[in-house]
Amino acid sequence: MYRKNLILLSMLVILISSCDESCKHKSNDSYVIIGKQMPELSSDLQSPEVLWAYGRLSDVQVSPDGKKLLFGVSYYSIEQNKGNRELYLMNPDGSDLIQLTHSPKSEFNALWRPDGKKIGFLSSASGSVQLWEINADGSDLQQISEIEGGMGGFSYSPEQSKILFIKDVLIENPFAALYEGLPKASGRINNDLMYRHWDHWVDAYSHIFIADYGDAKVSNEKDIMKDEAWGSPLSPFGGMEQISWSPDGKTIAYTCKKKSGLEYTISTNSDIYIYHLDEGNTENLSEGMMGFDMAPVFSPDGMKIAWESMERDGYESDKTRLIIYDIENDEITDHSSDFDQNASGLTWKGNSEIFFTSAHLGSYEIFSLDIAGGQFRQLTEGIHNYRSIALAGETLITTRQSMSMPTEIYSVDPKDGTATQISFTNKELLDQISMGKVEKRWIKTTDNKEMLTWVIYPPHFDPAKKYPALLYCQGGPQSMVSQFWSYRWNFQMMAANGYIIVAPNRRGVPGFGQAWNEQISGDYGGQNMKDYLSAIDEVSKEEFIDNDRLGAIGASYGGFSVFWLAGNHNKRFKAFIAHDGMFNFESQYLETEEVWFTEWDLGGAFWEKDNEVAMKSYANSPHKFIEKWDTPILVIHGELDYRIAYTQGMSAFNAAILRGVPAEFLFFPDENHWVLSPQNGILWQRTFYNWLDKWLK
Repeated sequence: MYRKNLILLSMLVILISSCDESCKHKSNDSYVIIGKQMPELSSDLQSPEVLWAYGRLSDVQVSPDGKKLLFGVSYYSIEQNKGNRELYLMNPDGSDLIQLTHSPKSEFNALWRPDGKKIGFLSSASGSVQLWEINADGSDLQQISEIEGGMGGFSYSPEQSKILFIKDVLIENPFAALYEGLPKASGRINNDLMYRHWDHWVDAYSHIFIADYGDAKVSNEKDIMKDEAWGSPLSPFGGMEQISWSPDGKTIAYTCKKKSGLEYTISTNSDIYIYHLDEGNTENLSEGMMGFDMAPVFSPDGMKIAWESMERDGYESDKTRLIIYDIENDEITDHSSDFDQNASGLTWKGNSEIFFTSAHLGSYEIFSLDIAGGQFRQLTEGIHNYRSIALAGETLITTRQSMSMPTEIYSVDPKDGTATQISFTNKELLDQISMGKVEKRWIKTTDNKEMLTWVIYPPHFDPAKKYPALLYCQGGPQSMVSQFWSYRWNFQMMAANGYIIVAPNRRGVPGFGQAWNEQISGDYGGQNMKDYLSAIDEVSKEEFIDNDRLGAIGASYGGFSVFWLAGNHNKRFKAFIAHDGMFNFESQYLETEEVWFTEWDLGGAFWEKDNEVAMKSYANSPHKFIEKWDTPILVIHGELDYRIAYTQGMSAFNAAILRGVPAEFLFFPDENHWVLSPQNGILWQRTFYNWLDKWLK
């Protein structure tokens, strides 16, 4: 659950590696080809094997002279249950595409050196993750770092005399003496909270290091956060976008939440810090700003810093504001005070304009801010999501996706928003597949408001036929049902399997004003559930919908939604699928690692009997309605999910069986809140459709 910043998510995709047909992956002292695997296709997107055949493009970097684009593409091997990521170059018009690397290990965090003569990237080709460099023609590949323990990310200083990198620093164990003579002891002693996070036990912090760079060598590294008991970037999704150099290379701006234990788990209050290389001192720029502050970016003249900011502590889905700090005048300005949208992925154009992406009415579009005039302008509009922005001269280089196409590179004219596709990573596959129609509907809710709902039809849709329909319940909870392309919750694949998908932007999602987004907090089981039912009831009036074959599906908050609907749907649905959902709110409050979420959205602890908001929330816990469960349900959960512990899914499954309700439990001991490995992903899909086909076909 929880709203996920698109940039951070794309960073994670980079690290989940893969490769193309000329890549070789070393295994058991022999090379096994991992490449573009063309599965058997009909004219429709029907099988999970097709999903895993797509190349996953990410992390576009424009050369300093604006004449070349650098990016990575990942391909997976189902047989090997792994993959690899290679680097590519092409011109900004899409011509002269070449594959830059051909290695058995993934390359990521690829950057142009400031002089444009080299490309640096991280790879574990030598064992640990180290910095490598290569010429733009693919020659002179060299490993230039030997950092003990490896790197997690890096960037060059603008004048090219230093690099900064991030590396994990082990936390000192205060109970070390108790383990003496016990090398095989596996017990963990904890005396504070945040001892585990997302999918890992917290044994280390990520610190920022600075090192000298020259003569193809990295040396004299220095931990600028030495002896600090916290990390940067923010775990678990933060990347190098949370750290930036000043144009003169004399200061570093970075994001950090300088808290630990209980204080960390109940607060979202991160800040923007400046480290001065010459003086060796650090200052807090956003002190007194109580919510998330992150992703600082210097203006080209170095006189201003822009960053993304939330106002309220403990609220991870507050409006993401565009803040600009004037260094000379020591003045902070909130430019979003009259802009009722989020602003993410800030990109300077000169010193007077900033481009960014924002959730808006069901899609992520590109906007700009004229700083001097304070005017916002929407550049793009359509049925798509823009995911990133970079500048190549006067042209914007962007990545874009939709429910009908995975991520590709586009050039966008900032004057009129005209977009031109310039990469075609998956053209060979897409040309063989018929996609279903994606329709935008506005549906009236029970409180007489208009709600955008996406309806996705099967390919070759025939209105004379009767189709089963699936209500898609979104996670987050504050996460817009946008034009995302998913390798798990893929609407086109569901449609190709003969289902009509109804995907409402119910109460509690961004892109429709902050009031719409915030209504859900403290009202789980309330208006947003009515919104779900309004959507499926309205679309089900169509003659081509078979009302005896309706299902509801969802993950995270969507999984909770399915559990709640299972006890409150009044016989509407014939099958449910819930992945990583909350089943028992009282247990969830005590099991999750980031307690600020349950504090804010549930309203407090379940023992606060005088807290009316909290008591209302806990009264709507799905386990309170288990006596009404009577519909077949598939429950899915991962053991490494520390956000919503797997015991939530296990409890729901056990309850269903004890109630005599037909149920299955798909359990992954090695997956977290998501499903990331190829074979597990295919097992997920096969189980998903086997269940739906059993009860709805």
